[in-house]
Amino acid sequence: MELPIVNHKDYFAKIGDDHRFPINKFGALADYLLKEKVVSKFHIPHPCSDETLKRAHSENYIKQIKNKTLDINAIRKIGFPLVDSVIQRSLVATGGTVLASKLAINYGLACNTAGGSHHANYDSGAGYCVFNDVAVAAHYLLDRGLAGKILILDLDVHQGNGNSDIFKDNKNVFTFSMHSKTNYPLKKSISDLDVDLNDNMEDHDYLKVLKYYLAQLNEENFDFVFYIAGVDIHFNDRLGKLKISDEGIRTRDEIVTENFFSRGIPLCGVLGGGYNKDFDKLVELHSILHQSCAKLL
Repeated sequence: MELPIVNHKDYFAKIGDDHRFPINKFGALADYLLKEKVVSKFHIPHPCSDETLKRAHSENYIKQIKNKTLDINAIRKIGFPLVDSVIQRSLVATGGTVLASKLAINYGLACNTAGGSHHANYDSGAGYCVFNDVAVAAHYLLDRGLAGKILILDLDVHQGNGNSDIFKDNKNVFTFSMHSKTNYPLKKSISDLDVDLNDNMEDHDYLKVLKYYLAQLNEENFDFVFYIAGVDIHFNDRLGKLKISDEGIRTRDEIVTENFFSRGIPLCGVLGGGYNKDFDKLVELHSILHQSCAKLL
């Protein structure tokens, strides 16, 4: 069985050639997955509807994004220019995670080739995140009775503050974030379970901590998992403060995906952050999530 992978050409946006966010990685990742025969064709998402977005974001914020009337300081906080291609990208990437979550219900595993915009809050964006795709998709599943107790497992190097804020009063979603203690955001929110990691942590200690907390999470009765597989934990990442190797990331993704798949818990994987100094390496690292899932089907 082929792993269902979601991709759309509009994951690319026109943000300027000199922008620090590596927007070209989404198209390059799709090409890489095809070349390596991880997938033969992609599932194509539709832009997320306002009705679905409104479960995780305020109607006013959605209108301000779509009408390009957001305050300049709020735009600066997001980090992207508020242009048509960025708006389209944000809607399609969110729709992509919604689609991937539905595919995961049917197949046990599915992945987006974008997503993990975990800094976006109910009425604001931040840190290259416009809409919080995982929060939107989690609400989508809960509203339709497709899941009852969801785990958001966030292993990006940055804390998933948007998810923890959006779901702080929701007992049907458990937010777990394992991140660099000293990295962005400087003011952390409170997840259901936060694990602060010291700077320069390497593979052995990182994987030991991960296994310890996975064992705890396995005591809960989750029936769906969103996995934010940020590769900004890599030692060569421009915005990371950890020292995880290529093999460490591969082992991490294999541990996580096998852990839940073997228990019959559907898992939707999304990209999360990645800002490696070597662009080709960045694409390769992001592909590990999809390769790890594909091996299990």
